[in-house]
Amino acid sequence: MDDLSRKYFDDLHSGDADIRYEAFRYLQKETQEPVSWAYEVWDELTGMIRTGNNHERGIGAHLLANLAKSDPEKRMLRDFDLLVRQTHDPKFVTARNTLQLFWKVGIIDREHQDLVTASLLKRYEEAAGDDNITSIRYDILENLRKIFDQFREESIKEKAMELIGRETNLKHQEKFRGLWRRS
Repeated sequence: MDDLSRKYFDDLHSGDADIRYEAFRYLQKETQEPVSWAYEVWDELTGMIRTGNNHERGIGAHLLANLAKSDPEKRMLRDFDLLVRQTHDPKFVTARNTLQLFWKVGIIDREHQDLVTASLLKRYEEAAGDDNITSIRYDILENLRKIFDQFREESIKEKAMELIGRETNLKHQEKFRGLWRRS
């Protein structure tokens, strides 16, 4: 890991919110493309997700999802459950932001696609008891759309259409269908 990236990674733990935000923005940009240093920080990121405050959990999830493209050892297949559990975070914004990242893992390859798609379908059903059911289900369908756009796998579209068709609130159903109109 280069010195500048290491500095910014260390700054994620700063007590100064502005320094933390600058560090996050830098690392977010760096991890848009594959990096060679993913495994130098992997365990620290999973630790942030497990034991950090809501900001650290969110940052850890975001960067870990971005690093999925830099993971030839496929550690994400082992650690993806950390992201899944975080979709039930007590802080809704942390839970939702994590859920919105799933597609980044799902577009890596078929194995990741299958794992993420199954998790999204399960989470869709679990959302029935959540206060923010519409937002959660919208995010899940949006993730499925992004994975579909990458692979053009018709079974993903069919499953999404089935879920949308089961929606009893017509206003929500129409909103959900809007995600799939351009296919």
